[in-house]
Amino acid sequence: MDAFVNWARNQSVTPAEVRTPASAAEVADAVRDAARTGRRVRMTGTGHSFTGVALTDGILLRPGALTGVLDAGDGWVKVAAGTPLHALNEELHRRGLALANMGDITAQTAAGAIQTGTHGTGRHVGGLADQVVELEMVLADGSVTTVREGDLFDAARVGLGALGVLTAVTFRVEPAFLLRARREPMAFSRILETLGELTETDDHLDFFWLPHTDTCLVKRNNRDAGPARPPAAFKRWLDNVFLENTLFGAACALGARFPGAVPTINGVSARMLGASESVDASYRVFTSVREVRFLEMEYAVPRHHLAQALRETRDLVERSGWPITFPVEVRVTPPSDAWLSTAYGRPSAYVACHVYRQAPNPAYFEGVEEIMVRLGGRPHWGKLHTRDAGYLRTVYPRFGDFLALRREMDPDGLFANDYLDRVLGASREA
Repeated sequence: MDAFVNWARNQSVTPAEVRTPASAAEVADAVRDAARTGRRVRMTGTGHSFTGVALTDGILLRPGALTGVLDAGDGWVKVAAGTPLHALNEELHRRGLALANMGDITAQTAAGAIQTGTHGTGRHVGGLADQVVELEMVLADGSVTTVREGDLFDAARVGLGALGVLTAVTFRVEPAFLLRARREPMAFSRILETLGELTETDDHLDFFWLPHTDTCLVKRNNRDAGPARPPAAFKRWLDNVFLENTLFGAACALGARFPGAVPTINGVSARMLGASESVDASYRVFTSVREVRFLEMEYAVPRHHLAQALRETRDLVERSGWPITFPVEVRVTPPSDAWLSTAYGRPSAYVACHVYRQAPNPAYFEGVEEIMVRLGGRPHWGKLHTRDAGYLRTVYPRFGDFLALRREMDPDGLFANDYLDRVLGASREA
C-alpha cells in the first residue's frame, strides 16, 4: 500500500486505498464509495501539519491532480484545492495580483493551509481563511456545493476537513504590491518594553527570540510605493539558504550531539545578526525557505497577554536548563470571524516553539503549553499540542455550534479520524 508520511516525519499512515482525483466529481465518487463500503475518507495536503489531522485508515485522497487557477474576476481568483501556495503566488504575480497576507511556508496546498488555520502576521489583515470569499466542497452525501456566506461558510473556512472535502477555494486578491522589509537585532528586554508600540506600528511584525540569549531578530514589513530594491541574488542566497538553512542545520546537528554547547552556539548566532533593508514583491517578503526539519507547537493567546507569555516562556527555559536551539517566533493577527480560527473574536498573538527533529523535547512543549493554556491559549490545529474537545470548548465561543453542524452534516463520521475524535469529540457524540 501507498503510505503517507508528513514533512516532519512524525506522522504516517497506510490507508486502505489511495486515490488522486482530478475533479470535484471524482472526489464525490470517492466519498460515495467510502460511505457505501463503510470506510472513512480524508484529503491530504502536502504534509506540513505536525498533527494527524490529514490521516485516515480508509480512502486517502492525494491533491496532486487538483491544481491550477480555475477562474478569476475583479478582485478574486478561484483555485483548485491542491494548488501549492508557491504556484499560486507565482501565477498571481504574473497576473499583477497578490494575496494581502500569508504565512511563511509555501509548500502547503491552498485547501490544507486554510483548513488548519495558517495565519501569517498582520496588524490589519488576518490569515488565509480571512481572505476566502467562496468554498467548493463535497459533502458526506456525495453532493458538490458552493458556499460563500452563512454558518457553513464561517465554519468550513477553518473546518479541519470535518464538514466536507474542499475541492476549490476562491480568494480575495488585490493589485500586486511591494513590501519594505527591515530586519534588525533587538534586546529581548527592549522588546518587552515596547511591545505595544511594535504590535501597533508595523503592517506585518514578526520576531524571533534566541533562547539562552537576550537577543531577538525583528522583522518589520510595511507597504512601500517603490521602487523595488530586492536583495542581490547572492545576498538572498546567503540569508535564506546558507545562513538560515545550511549553517543553521549544522548548528542544530552540533547542538543535538553536544547539548551543553547550545547556549554558546546561540550566543554566536546572536552576534552574527545584523540589520538589513530591502523592497520586494510582497510574496517574496512574506515567505521563507525551511529545509531544516523540526517539530513545532504554536499557541494563539489574547494579544494583551503576550508580554506575560513571553516572560514566562523565557523564565521556563532559563530555569529548566533545556538546550533549545530553535528560536521562539512571535506574530500577531487581528480578530477573525471563522469559527475555529485561532484568532476568532479577539486580537491575537502567536508564540511558536520549535525543536530540531532529531532532538525532540516533549518536556519543553509541555511546559510552554501549560503557560499558554493558563492564558486562554488556542493551539494551532496543524501543530503539536495535547488539548482535547473539553478544553477547546472553553476557548472557542462557537465550538458548540461547530459540533452541532458537524453532527448534521456528517452524522456517520465519514470524515472523522483519530485526531478529530480528540479535538472535536467522537463524531457520533459531538
